Amino acid sequence: MPAVRPFPQQGSIFLDARGDDRALRVSWHEESGLVVLSLWRDNVCAGSFRLSIDEVPALIELLRAGLVRSYESARDRLSSAETA
Repeated sequence: MPAVRPFPQQGSIFLDARGDDRALRVSWHEESGLVVLSLWRDNVCAGSFRLSIDEVPALIELLRAGLVRSYESARDRLSSAETA
């Protein structure tokens, strides 16, 4: 079995809402010009995706726009419930 590499100093781990020891790890690899997104389950990497640092702003914008829509939708639902 290959040795587990240490987690880079710049990165983060996000736990999956479904539990079951599922996680997304995000790690910056400046020396390679990459951000690696990896999916983990039970401390085993199930898959990874290498994203060029140049593409990170587009991913951030996509996530930001989705977050704005989610907040607007929640606000609209709350407003509708309060006037009902």
